[in-house]
Amino acid sequence: MDKVMDLDAAMEKIHDGATIMLGGFLGVGSPLRAIDKLAERGVKDLTIISIVNAHPAGNFDMEILYRHKQVKKLITSHSGTCQIALDQWAAGETEIEYFPMGTMVEKMRAAGSGLGGVLTATGLGTLVEEGKRKLTIEGKEYLLELPLKAEFAFIKGYRGDRFGNIQYRGVSANSNPVMATAADYTVAEVNEIVEVGVITPECVGTPGIFVQAVVQGNTFEEHQRAYTDQWVRAKLLK
Repeated sequence: MDKVMDLDAAMEKIHDGATIMLGGFLGVGSPLRAIDKLAERGVKDLTIISIVNAHPAGNFDMEILYRHKQVKKLITSHSGTCQIALDQWAAGETEIEYFPMGTMVEKMRAAGSGLGGVLTATGLGTLVEEGKRKLTIEGKEYLLELPLKAEFAFIKGYRGDRFGNIQYRGVSANSNPVMATAADYTVAEVNEIVEVGVITPECVGTPGIFVQAVVQGNTFEEHQRAYTDQWVRAKLLK
């Protein structure tokens, strides 16, 4: 099955109130064109699942969705990098649900693996444990964390083939592979679309069975320029 399509076609099922996973970390390894297209479509009341919020440079990555007031709830590990998101939360316009980063990744992995949950000691004795079931295993106490899934996932890969196999480059292999498995409909935005067989089996980071659509994103060179620009604007590079 040829899974390559244009971004507009891949977005057809997105609706108001959708739950969407966005791969990447502070814009690095993020599906930038897909995020821009979400903003363009104007869908509202979104629940966004992302390891961290947008890069502090502003006008980039997820911050665009906040500027358009499209986010109803954020499920994350850290939101302090995006001032507009914090302002909207402080005004009661949005919700934020936090999980420790490792726990959040394991919750998504559980969803993608068909597990009923994961046990972790992280968060015991803190606000994290409120409302959660505790289990004692071999004399040690754990929190039961339930699977975290979404209707849609937009992930970022380096290369993708027509069967949906995805290859990652560098730190883009952060949250993208686990999110690809934890959504009902996964769209992979890639720098380069190649024919089947070009990506060797040992380089496949996400098998095509988890991907419903492959879309052309920025070229690798365009991505490099975009990342450099955001770090310069944040005054982290000169």
